[in-house]
Amino acid sequence: MPFTPALQLVAQDSEFRKFHDLMARKVQNILLVSTAYDAWVMEEDCKLSERIVSEYQGLNLSRPPRLTWASGADEALAFLAERTFELIILMPQLAEREALTLGRRIKELNLGIPVYLLTHREVFLPGESPAEGIDRQFVWTGNADLLVALVKNAEDAMNVDFDTRSVGIRVIIVVEDSPRYQSCLLPILYRELVVQTQEVIRQGLNQEHRLLTMRCRPKILLAGTFEDGLDLFRKFEPYVLGVISDVRYPRAGRLDPSAGVDLLAAIKAQRFDIPLLLMSNEPENARRAQDIPANFVDKNSPTLLADVRRFVLDRLGFGDFVFRDADGGEIARAGSMFALEECLKTMPADVLVHHSRHNDFSRWFFARTEFELADRLRPMSEKDFASPELLRQGVLKMVRMRREQRQKGIVANFNPKDFDPTTDFFKIGEGSLGGKARGLAFLFSLLNRIPALQDKYPGVEFAMPKTLAIATEGFDSFVKMNDLKGLAEMDIPDEEVLQAVGKARFPRWLRNQLKAYLTQVRHPLAVRSSSLLEDAQFQAYAGLYSTIMVPNNHPDLDTRLEEMILAIKQVWASTFYQAPKAFSRRVSQRTDEEKMGVLVQQVIGEDYGGYFYPAISGVAQSYNYYPFGRMKPEDGVATIALGFGKIVVDGGQTLRFSPRHPNILPQCPTVELALRTAQTEFYSLSLERWPWPRTDFSLVRRNIVEAEATGPLPLVASTFLPEEGRIRDTASIPDRPRVLLFAPVLKHKILPLAEILQDVMAVAESAMGCPVEMEFACNLYPGKERKPVFSLLQLRPMSARADLNRVTISEEDRARAFCLSTHALGNAEKMDVEDIVYVRPSGFEVEKTVQIAAEIGRINALLMDAGRKYLLVGPGRWGTADRWLGIPVAWNDICGVAAIVETASAQLRVEPSQGSHFFHNITTLGINYIMVSGKDGERFDWDWLEAQEVSSMDEHVVHVRLRKPMRIKVDGRTSHCAIIPDDEGGRGREIIVPPAPGCCATGSGAQGGPGPCAL
Repeated sequence: MPFTPALQLVAQDSEFRKFHDLMARKVQNILLVSTAYDAWVMEEDCKLSERIVSEYQGLNLSRPPRLTWASGADEALAFLAERTFELIILMPQLAEREALTLGRRIKELNLGIPVYLLTHREVFLPGESPAEGIDRQFVWTGNADLLVALVKNAEDAMNVDFDTRSVGIRVIIVVEDSPRYQSCLLPILYRELVVQTQEVIRQGLNQEHRLLTMRCRPKILLAGTFEDGLDLFRKFEPYVLGVISDVRYPRAGRLDPSAGVDLLAAIKAQRFDIPLLLMSNEPENARRAQDIPANFVDKNSPTLLADVRRFVLDRLGFGDFVFRDADGGEIARAGSMFALEECLKTMPADVLVHHSRHNDFSRWFFARTEFELADRLRPMSEKDFASPELLRQGVLKMVRMRREQRQKGIVANFNPKDFDPTTDFFKIGEGSLGGKARGLAFLFSLLNRIPALQDKYPGVEFAMPKTLAIATEGFDSFVKMNDLKGLAEMDIPDEEVLQAVGKARFPRWLRNQLKAYLTQVRHPLAVRSSSLLEDAQFQAYAGLYSTIMVPNNHPDLDTRLEEMILAIKQVWASTFYQAPKAFSRRVSQRTDEEKMGVLVQQVIGEDYGGYFYPAISGVAQSYNYYPFGRMKPEDGVATIALGFGKIVVDGGQTLRFSPRHPNILPQCPTVELALRTAQTEFYSLSLERWPWPRTDFSLVRRNIVEAEATGPLPLVASTFLPEEGRIRDTASIPDRPRVLLFAPVLKHKILPLAEILQDVMAVAESAMGCPVEMEFACNLYPGKERKPVFSLLQLRPMSARADLNRVTISEEDRARAFCLSTHALGNAEKMDVEDIVYVRPSGFEVEKTVQIAAEIGRINALLMDAGRKYLLVGPGRWGTADRWLGIPVAWNDICGVAAIVETASAQLRVEPSQGSHFFHNITTLGINYIMVSGKDGERFDWDWLEAQEVSSMDEHVVHVRLRKPMRIKVDGRTSHCAIIPDDEGGRGREIIVPPAPGCCATGSGAQGGPGPCAL
């Protein structure tokens, strides 16, 4: 079956979505009918409304009900005629018979509303059946907890039928005929159930999911007779979690002193695994409870609350899972699924069999709302397996699969006391995750909804880097406690910012959480920025902040913690660096509004001889601004490299291809050009134990030959045979130069990378509604014992390509233009630029590119102060981190630019840099990037430019100011550009720029982009 976006987006429903339909019927409005005195006492003395709201907030329950007071029957009936109520509480003072009369009148209206009688004492109404007008009677002692319990009990009765059938919600049956004991027991039970459910369900998940899953707490159903209790058990028998019963209550219309004992005995005979609790104010009934067997609680005991709580925790499965030996002695306990899994690995076989026989595992999972897993475990016993060891493996497998499944696509709150280190995505602190983390969290969720992806590529393991996100609360706390807010407005060098931030105190609460995390995580870590605006759709601050990699391999935990804190401080410090400040000014964003989240990701890669790095890393874009040959823009483009992707996003020498046409490599039409443009260096993380703690986290730049003996180079490289003058798609030929063309991957598909990128980008683009850019990394292994690993690292939207305004470049424009290009980025017609800053071609030296960048930065600052945008012209790849490939300007060096022209140079032959952060920010800001490579139809008139009036001149850079603004026209449909001077200024003779030596100027190999030649 073909893998299409439509198929991909048929996602597995979120497991939480089914919870939305639970507890559908709510008590939102309560009609309380009482005397004026009771109304006053409740409102003024008990503050009943406030206490109900407080109770709901304290228990994290949603939508507390609204109370409406009525002082008498006539007023109550008038309210019922005007409004809708879900519960009616009658609270008479002395005239109980009047309350019953009102109850009957309400029932005659057939509104289907439960009517509860709330009295100050337990009353007996001879000759009256409460069922005629009263559904239940309770005793009021001034405790607002009872009101909350009555509301929840009414809601349980309303929703139990649907909720048990749809999801399998558990039920606790309480059989008690005394209103006084019901009034005492219900608040205890509901408070314990709600609190304990909060403690155990979905441990580690986020607050939204906790609130949703609260709807899955067990329901409490009340019965007052033997027959009612037995009917409830028979009706809900598959869902009964436990039964609590008094001893003496009516059976067959008469008070029976053995009704409770007989009921529990009948239930035990039917279902041996249901926990039972017998309650009595006669201590001698404890012996009868043992005969059932059932737990026993003395209703007159001062420890009644603690006894009931112990039953809920120990017997109903809400506490820790306690492994016990044959004599009942505790062996171990587990408070989470991860801890339970760890215990199962080493638990004695006889203990495992004992708990399985008594369905202890399934009960514990039922309490945690893991209904599907509990239902699978419940019927299992050692008889279903050939040996206890196979039973262990079976239970372990089911628990592990469920644990891994439930965390996918979820941003879980980090709990330092009990967390599962295999969780995909943790969050520390409140506030925003930041732009980068938002994209990554969306990516986690998206991949979790594409089961067909794994089905299509069974030979590939799809993995996401385990991630810990530090929300903006950490940054806010750090800035506030050290009074660093002023750094946002101060114009100081980056080094001074880093020094000030490095000396600042670190929040203790965050330090403690990070220390807990590092106790179980020893993997190399990438500490990455995630500012509020980073990777946003229209103002993406891509690549402007720091990413720090730490080896995290020191034997001392405190040393590793200090390295982690130092790395986080460096990321936070980059918030106040010059480049992001310049970018903020360009997009009119207040720098003091920026906040920094932090991502701590486990690095994708392997240890190769003391150096850690992936076999492949890269950037893929679903839209290709510079297609070549039969490629189409929507075919996308990918840039890949050996080692870490820093060399890709910094604009180094890498390999580019279209995922739809992976065998076409525009930069390698000849052997000579393949050798010249192929990657020769790569980045890796040194794992050597240098002096500790480290302060320099720089990646190591190494030659690719160093990756051959112990690294993955043989899995991605080809071999150049000088004697034959050709390149072979293998690295098995000894003593010959290696060429990184990734032929084993792109041609022979040891990893079907091109196909995977097509599929994932199609899904991501469809989901985000615009072209996307993503970063990825891959691990490769020799042989077939281990699957190759494909891991997505980051997802960001590219600038949305809305319907383009039509820009027409006429023949007259072409004739008058001093610059013509067939490879231009953007779609614009600008008429407000009259300044040109250019690098003199006659004095250009590739050794001086750093100096040239500094000269441009000085001119840029002056033009920014004057509010004047300008055209920037020069050779090579702009914004590269490699000074030998172009001019390494940073954003603060060119933040006032309106358009950039990249001209050809014999000294610089580089590839387009679509995957770089520089390129991404150009797209975001609408800066036109114009390449003049020298192919037919392109030109740049240097004579005309050098004839203009010079405003200032440095050693390598010239600033000219035209008398009138030029016109910059870029047609986004054709990628053509013409820059036309004003008529008054005139233009000199046309100069056709010849191809640079070695260039393919015929059009057969030119793809264009930020480079002097498509080759």
